[in-house]
Amino acid sequence: MLSWEYPPRIIGGVSRHVYEICDALAAKDVQIDVITCEHPEAPEKEEINGVNVYRVKAGESDGDFVKWVKHLNDLTEQKADELLAEHGKEPVLIHAHDWLAEYAAKSLKLKHKLPVVATIHATEYGRNYGIHTDLHRYINQVEWELAFEAWRVICCSHFMKEEIIRALGTSADKIDVIPNGVDWKKFEIDFDRKSFRRTFAGDDEKIIFFVGRMVNEKGAGVLIEAMSKISAAELPAKLLIVGGGDRTDLRQQAEDLGIADKVFFTGYIDDDTLLKIYNIADIAVFPSLYEPFGIVALEAMAAKVPVVTSDVGGLREVVDHGVTGITTWAGNPDSLAWGITQSLTNPGAAKSMAGTAYMKVRNVFAWPRIAERTLEVYRRVADEHSRSTWGVD
Repeated sequence: MLSWEYPPRIIGGVSRHVYEICDALAAKDVQIDVITCEHPEAPEKEEINGVNVYRVKAGESDGDFVKWVKHLNDLTEQKADELLAEHGKEPVLIHAHDWLAEYAAKSLKLKHKLPVVATIHATEYGRNYGIHTDLHRYINQVEWELAFEAWRVICCSHFMKEEIIRALGTSADKIDVIPNGVDWKKFEIDFDRKSFRRTFAGDDEKIIFFVGRMVNEKGAGVLIEAMSKISAAELPAKLLIVGGGDRTDLRQQAEDLGIADKVFFTGYIDDDTLLKIYNIADIAVFPSLYEPFGIVALEAMAAKVPVVTSDVGGLREVVDHGVTGITTWAGNPDSLAWGITQSLTNPGAAKSMAGTAYMKVRNVFAWPRIAERTLEVYRRVADEHSRSTWGVD
């Protein structure tokens, strides 16, 4: 399993996805070796619930991110060579996550005659609403090559399948749609809710919760503008924005709209604190402008928190409007303010939708189900590879 991020190194959603799918696969007696980037808070090698994790020391980027990624892949390939020598003739396949693992995956495939499964979590085309720069073109080409070299391609939603077909030219019959999952049990925690809640809001204020990277595609700016309309309607609420990254522009936006006292930026927080926030939120809002899936919406649903989302990408496949949550027009602060107001002023209906959403999570998006579907792909690839002449001397 090749991934540039893995807990405690968390850049985006890939890290948690890889951790959870590996954990669920290991529970099904699949031997998993993860090769990932180093982190100062984690050892070079460790075993986590039966998953062997190896972290390679790629150092810091000198500003040339592509060069750094290639260096990381060189080290990843070296570590994989060592592990493959230990495996001997055991059946092995390589599972690479996103373009950042493509270089090592391709080299290992050709060197050892091993099949590659690729999970494409997002595309450069989708993230940037097209290909506009030389860097975009370069990453798009690497993504194309990853999909081309892969025996099978996995993506998290039908929206992403269509995007991969359109952006990378991948054949539809090569792509398997397997959604992300969530461990609903981890949200069942015991702590002093009232005391913790007062860290962020008054007893009379509703907590509107957002978690995500501070990038345009996540829509935090749309949410802050919607919050100004909610405040104007004199609904007592506090907007809690969780996530790392540069928040300067968002803080200035809140100041300009006169709602700085209604917006609380936490910055990066640890997982234990995040779980507590899910448990004290009155509503979770995810107004993405681009979203391949929306795992944070799943997490809110697992925590039984009413959700309001935009109607883009994979979010449409996660949240059923009026059944498991409220969907609003992407990029439209008036629509978003309406959705939030609907949830806050109709708590009975919001609670009912949250209950339905929770059952959907348990029945459809539980990790053991996701792992079994992933294992089916592995078995298919291993079977086809064993019956092929590729790699036979």
